[in-house]
Amino acid sequence: MMPAARESLLDAACTALARRPWSTVRMVDVAAAAGVSRQTLYNEFGSKEGLARALVRREADGYLAGVERALAARAEVRERLAAVAEWTAAAARGNPLVRALLTGCWSERLPAPALSPAPSTSAVPAQRRADGALPSPADLVAQVCDRAVAAMAGPGTSKAQAAELARSCELVVRLSLSCVAAPPGEGGLVGLVRSALPPQVR
Repeated sequence: MMPAARESLLDAACTALARRPWSTVRMVDVAAAAGVSRQTLYNEFGSKEGLARALVRREADGYLAGVERALAARAEVRERLAAVAEWTAAAARGNPLVRALLTGCWSERLPAPALSPAPSTSAVPAQRRADGALPSPADLVAQVCDRAVAAMAGPGTSKAQAAELARSCELVVRLSLSCVAAPPGEGGLVGLVRSALPPQVR
């Protein structure tokens, strides 16, 4: 199957999930919405569990791609971390799967595939990846921090400075998630991030 058709199926599953709990989403309806046969859907994902894993993997990848865009958008470290905070809060507010991935709180409406690897016999490379381990909240935050260090640590950055950068990034992500649950007051999320970051993070 072409990657575009796989994306169409995942889009159809996402649309169905926005309308009804995952437990009531039917594979036949997802296939029909994407304009393919049910057999094609099963060939691509293997099962409804495989579709759920692929959907969760795609949302995790999309969130991390947004983090990378935020890190590339500005020059100063503080501004880049503020951009990561804004993206994280927006993604968690707007996408229940991203929110669940970052918090570990999976509502009954959502698919909740096991984070451990699933046995995979798929011939589809993207599905074999989805059948691998899915990120826990700690894994996802660590991946954000790794990307921040890779994007902002220069050749002269010491191990201690890189560790401080990673800690600051983790702080920013956790602040962002707290602001999804309890919206910040005057100054907003960016003001909160700027005041919380240590002075040495410029």
